[in-house]
Amino acid sequence: MNAEEKARGLEIATKIAAIVNLFKQQFPDVKADLKPWHNDPDTINLVDPDSIDIGFHFPGWSRKIQSRSILVQIRFHYDEIDQTHKLIGVESAGFNYTGEAWRLSTIENWQLEGKSPPTEEIRERLKYFSRQVFELFQN
Repeated sequence: MNAEEKARGLEIATKIAAIVNLFKQQFPDVKADLKPWHNDPDTINLVDPDSIDIGFHFPGWSRKIQSRSILVQIRFHYDEIDQTHKLIGVESAGFNYTGEAWRLSTIENWQLEGKSPPTEEIRERLKYFSRQVFELFQN
């Protein structure tokens, strides 16, 4: 779900701002998009209501990153017993003019897959960012 729509309380709004700042620490020239999904019926049916989705757009295509935009989805599971949302993972996907170029998911084995992967340096930055997001939601 769009981060803009999830920011309904001070605590979650503060965490969304922290996520943006953590990403900008790794990629300073990026612009954050708190509303990466359109609100049309087809898109709404595909969006996970238990996620926080943020788009990050670079000023142009990057050879190192192999994309122009990165979609970050912070995925949660609603625990009905505790009535809380628990972080289950961070998924990042890089997009270029042909569509999705690569995807990194922390949900399984933290492997990056795709036809146009970024450099090892960028992979490490993305993994570091993901670890920081886990730390943010553990507190």
